[in-house]
Amino acid sequence: MLLINPWIYDFTAYDFWSKPLGLLYIASILRKSGYLVDFIDCTDRYDKELLKLQNLSSPANKKNGSGSFFKTKVDKPAMLEHIPRNYSRYGITEDIFCEKLKHAEKPDAILVTSIMTYWYPGVFRIIELVKEYFPGCPVILGGIYATLCYEHAVQFSRADIVLKNYQLPFLFKILADISSSPVAFEIVNPVNNNICLKKFPYPAWDLYEKLDYICLFTGQGCPFQCSYCASHLISPEMDFRHPSHVFEEIEYLNYKTGVNRFIFYDDALLYNPESRFIPLMKMIKKSNMSISFYTPNAVHANLITSTVAELMKENRFEGIWLGFETSDDKLQKETGGKINNSGFRKAVQNLLKAGFSNEQIRAYVLIGLPGQSYNSILNSIHFVMDTGIKPYLTKYSPIPGTKIWSEAIKNFKLTEPVDPLWHNDALMPYNSPDIDEQKYQQLKNIIQKYKSE
Repeated sequence: MLLINPWIYDFTAYDFWSKPLGLLYIASILRKSGYLVDFIDCTDRYDKELLKLQNLSSPANKKNGSGSFFKTKVDKPAMLEHIPRNYSRYGITEDIFCEKLKHAEKPDAILVTSIMTYWYPGVFRIIELVKEYFPGCPVILGGIYATLCYEHAVQFSRADIVLKNYQLPFLFKILADISSSPVAFEIVNPVNNNICLKKFPYPAWDLYEKLDYICLFTGQGCPFQCSYCASHLISPEMDFRHPSHVFEEIEYLNYKTGVNRFIFYDDALLYNPESRFIPLMKMIKKSNMSISFYTPNAVHANLITSTVAELMKENRFEGIWLGFETSDDKLQKETGGKINNSGFRKAVQNLLKAGFSNEQIRAYVLIGLPGQSYNSILNSIHFVMDTGIKPYLTKYSPIPGTKIWSEAIKNFKLTEPVDPLWHNDALMPYNSPDIDEQKYQQLKNIIQKYKSE
């Protein structure tokens, strides 16, 4: 099997600890069932040929392991021609990718993943190329874009099969029919027939020659259904691993790879902390491993008690991202009620008291929601700064299937069917009737000035 993580096509992109974790799980399951797996990650910044092209021995990284992707300017899609920004392909060059295909053994099937819905041009180009090099070979598309924009993917991607959500048993049946070799690794809970994370093997991190960080899940799903978020659409069922299983994975991968930087991909890392997060942190603390953690997906601030904050500090959480979104009490309730101002302020106090510096704590402030005023955003920014930490602006992206999807496309003057390119959060200042490019820059300037003080 040939597994591919496509390029990113966008106005901007950054390797903010980005790895195709789902695809790496699939690779591991297939290999444990006797399948041979080839793997191409088009966004691998350590690709040897890419480094050679840049005359580099290694990519330029920040101390936390993140860094800039190599980019190649490409033509903008026609519908985005009016956006006054360059459009690029992020990742290895097409020539490097095609060389990899030339030297790959012809697969029985090609599995292509997808992430952001508006990155589909990279997915489509990958499928176009693999069909040229391996005519007749079935191409199976899955991932987030395939799930949230299933009809669009079926109609336009040229994939032979499109899978949505976690249809792994169906995928493995398809592969077994194609290869006449069953996938013997059991990942389904026999009680409810749902996918069971506890049964998954560790992801196939050895497919990378070099790693600066390792991403992991302690569970999937989220107890909240915020009006702007697609988490419950991507992971309809909540499923959590036992803390000892997560600990064993961290311990094994730290020993096996030498990597000491771990990135939590969870949407609800702190959910039920007494039975999940707290026991895990106590195990890690007792082990004396020299490792650090990051939470770029944001954690629920209302769950950061003094105990949780202290364990985070003791276990070297280097960056804490808090999901705050807005200080507008009415908007907090309308969007899901996951946090209130007093709960957020208490979380920040707990983290600071535990010994975190102001620079280590970040709060996401969401801008561009339908009907959200400039003053509401401004108040949210100042509220966060008043707690002593930095706000980070997150532009709203309209996502199909979310509670405010209909309101959003009306607000942005879009009509169904909406091309997924319009989901791009980079378009918010150009589409929103409330926050234009000038106001967006004003908000950024306020934060930049705060950072420099």
